[in-house]
Amino acid sequence: MTTVHRMRPEGLVRSPAFSHVAVVPPGATTIYVGGQNAVDAAGSLVGAGDVAAQAIRALANVRTALAAAGATLADVVQWSVLLVDGVDVGAAYRAIGSELASDDPALVTAALVAGLGVPGALVEISAVAAIVR
Repeated sequence: MTTVHRMRPEGLVRSPAFSHVAVVPPGATTIYVGGQNAVDAAGSLVGAGDVAAQAIRALANVRTALAAAGATLADVVQWSVLLVDGVDVGAAYRAIGSELASDDPALVTAALVAGLGVPGALVEISAVAAIVR
């Protein structure tokens, strides 16, 4: 195997938004991006009270972290998205969904949480990526 193989097996719900299984081939470089909030380079919150603006910034921060490791959003195997309970989940996904969409989508775990570590943060996104050379 020379590529990451994402699968949507028969018997599991078929969604264009996510796969269920990913197999990373031996020798691939695995990149782990810790949870990114909507903060700027100085650590200041961006988009206070606006989950869509925060989702866009958090994803931009993930993109920056991936680039530092030589990866892109297309290399992501697994997304984890934490949203503070009570936010408009649809608004968050509408804001970033087109950037995550793919014919071969990554795995996604999403959860509603009581709060996040950054005061005022409404969304946190982490990722696992793999580069096959």
